[in-house]
Order: sequence, then structure tokens, then C-alpha cells
Amino acid sequence: MKLRRLISNEPRLAERLEVHAIDRVGERLYEAHIARPTIATREHVRQLLVEAMDGKGAQKFGPRFLLGEWEDVVDAWQLQTWEDYRDVKRLGRKTRLSEQQRLALWEVFEIVKRCLGEQGLVTRAQLFSQLAEQLRSRRNPPSDCAVIDEAQDIGVAQLRFLAALGGGRPNALFFAGDLGQRIFQTPFSWKSLGVDVRGRSQTLRINYRTSHQIRMQADRLLGPQVSDVDGNLEDRRGTVSVFNGPPPDIRVFDGSEQEIATVGAWISERIAEGVVPHEIGIFVRSAEQIDRAKEAAQASGSPFKVLDEQVETSTGVLSVSTMHLAKGLEFRAVVVMACDDEVIPLQERIESVADDADLQEAYDTERHLLYVACTRARDYLLVTSVDPASEFLDDLRG
Repeated sequence: MKLRRLISNEPRLAERLEVHAIDRVGERLYEAHIARPTIATREHVRQLLVEAMDGKGAQKFGPRFLLGEWEDVVDAWQLQTWEDYRDVKRLGRKTRLSEQQRLALWEVFEIVKRCLGEQGLVTRAQLFSQLAEQLRSRRNPPSDCAVIDEAQDIGVAQLRFLAALGGGRPNALFFAGDLGQRIFQTPFSWKSLGVDVRGRSQTLRINYRTSHQIRMQADRLLGPQVSDVDGNLEDRRGTVSVFNGPPPDIRVFDGSEQEIATVGAWISERIAEGVVPHEIGIFVRSAEQIDRAKEAAQASGSPFKVLDEQVETSTGVLSVSTMHLAKGLEFRAVVVMACDDEVIPLQERIESVADDADLQEAYDTERHLLYVACTRARDYLLVTSVDPASEFLDDLRG
């Protein structure tokens, strides 16, 4: 609808436009120019890593670390040899590794790469890297230009593909993103892949989506400035919202029963004021807290739907979701539940980090996750926890 509004004066432009998720674009082009891809799932790769590390020197690192090293370094950069892995700069991976440790890890990664090849599987990073090679050898690109939204979550291989799609042509690529909402992607250098936005970017200062009160309070979770690996600085000060609303409500309860009842009543009040159920979202940190959100939805007396990876909301029902699926969604009223101590930041994740640098990275990502959940709200925001509450709520209160 918004796209139609933008091109209303040039209706024939619609014939030349395509709007797709980038993974879908990659799959379609791969099938057209290489072969029909069979994508290796994350769980399958994790299982291969577990099997490959059995009896190896890498076993002391654990499955979580190996999967992260695979996704953020080996697969992302499509490292093919031991020398590639030995010499790569592991940006975003703060745990220092000796050459002997890298060698032990590479033995595992080599086995996984061989297994994937034998099974006829490709990873998404492999798919985009092979597409980039194809595009560089072609005279005519499949698109004249590309507009990329949520650019802060673009991965290494995806950006390599987009750089090849742009082909060095002026104004072939346009990126829109928010570093404060980066929750999926480990930082890396765009400049190293041929996409240099230094001096060509600007920060938008007008917020049309979130009330002044919600935006001001959510911004307390982040610093006044956010930067990327290439030195681009995003100054968050000076942003204004175009409308006002009630201040966010932050509450800490003695028990989950009291929290559930209060959230249910709050939702009922919003509906009585004219907010329809599909304009209300309930978010929690992880799948482990989904049942609390479902009980609160039931307490409101309104029908609800637990969103899956497709993130399709339905008319007339509340939406219940984890924070990781919140990206791109927007509701008039939002409840962020179960912000308890050891839930956010997630204790399991904090305990798995190897050094202080990793710890800071984990804390920052958890802050961004809560920020994303809170800023899904347009007019009304309720944040709740059971005592003891997350330390982040103190920052949110200011």
C-alpha cells in the first residue's frame, strides 16, 4: 500500500518493481542460474558439528561456540582452506584463539563442509557467495538497482551478493537501517566487501512510528551514539516523534500470577478504549516464557495467535511472540512480559561467553533485543517482570 502511494504518479513503474525477502531472491536466482538449491538447516549443521567434534581437540569449546564460529566466520566468509581460517580476522568473535586451537577447530569444520557436499546441501552463505561469482561474470545484472531495508541485519555473504548486483554502478544500491536494532548480525566491515557508505549516509531525525514518550524511554536502553566497524557513527540525539501518547508503564510483581492477571486486565482496558485485538502484541524473551504470555492473553478474554517464523498476524486476534520475531512488526499497544532477572539478559547466554569482550557483546545484543520489542509499540507500552527484575528495567526507567 505504501509503495503504491510512492509511485502513484508513475503507475507504470509497478511493472518493473519486485518486492521479496532477500533469501527468496537468492533462492530464485540460484535456481535460475545454477541449480535448485537444497538448503542446510541450522539444526542440521549444528548436529553435524556435534558429531564431527566427537573425540577431537575442539570438544572443549562446546556446540554453541562451534556453531557461532561456523556461522560468523567459516561459513559467512566461505573459508575453504586451513590457511584461510588460520589468517582470517575474526571480527565480532572476541574469544582469542591460538593457532593450535584454530587447527583443532578446522578439523571439525572440514568434516562438516565435506558432509554437506556429500549430502548435496548448501548453506545460505554458500548460495549467496556462488551467486556473487555468477553475477560478476555476467554482462547484464538481473536488476538495475536494489533497495534494501533492515540493512543492519544483512550478512557477509548477502552483502557480497548485493555488491556484485550493484556492479560498481552509481546509485545501484540504497540501504535503510538502524544500528540500534541490530540483533541478528555480528558486526563486520562493509568496506572490505566493496560497499563503502562513509560520507554517503545520513541519520533520519523524524520518527513517524512511535510516540515521543515511548521512543524517549526506549532510547535509555542504548547509548547516545552507535557505531559500526567501518567507523560510521549514528548519533541518536536530536530525534523527534511527530505525536505524543501516554508514558510507558513499567511494573514489577511479586509473582507470575499477579503479572498475568494485570497484563490481561491492561489488554482488556485497551480494547475497551477502542484498540482492536490485532493491534496488540505481547512479546517475551524466549520460547520458555511463551506460556506466560499465552496465559495473559487468555486472561484478557480475547483470542490470540502465537506467531511462527512466517510472522503473519491475523485480523481480530492478539499476537504473541518472542522478541526475535518482533522485527518489522508494529502494534498500537505492546506488552513486553517476563523481563525477569536471568531472563533478559539471558543467563544461559551470559554464562557461555569466554571473556570480558564477549560478555559486553552479549549484553549489548540483549539490550538491543529489548529495545526492538519496546519500539514495536505506537501508542501504548507495558513492560512487566516478576521480582527480581532485569537490571535493564532500571535503565529503562532512567
